Amino acid sequence: MDLERLTPEALIENFALLGEWEARYGYVLDLGKQLTPFPESEKTEANKVQGCVSQVWLLPVATASEKIDFVADSDSHIVRGLIAILKIVYGGRTKEEIAAFDMEAYFARLGLSEHLSPNRRSGFFAMVARIKAMG
Repeated sequence: MDLERLTPEALIENFALLGEWEARYGYVLDLGKQLTPFPESEKTEANKVQGCVSQVWLLPVATASEKIDFVADSDSHIVRGLIAILKIVYGGRTKEEIAAFDMEAYFARLGLSEHLSPNRRSGFFAMVARIKAMG
């Protein structure tokens, strides 16, 4: 499994195949293990995502085009997995593509809405807002 090769649609298919929440949860954790290492020196207040219960840091990465990319990290394993989902959906997209993507609907299609606490969900969408503000 390679984050760079997973598409948003392939991710939905993978979640559908897993069925039970425990299997999906394990998959989210596995996705989080594949994140690009985040520089310790960048774990600063300026890079911290506000609105998350866990510690989350997000840093834009310069690209040669108008596409947006980022690295991110968290002190929570499940949040690292949620970051990986955001990388699959938003990484390498233009600001316009990111703005047009309906993350609420996608989140529901993954079946995450009913399994994450309101605080986790709020933190996830705080990361979405931070990514949409980049660029």
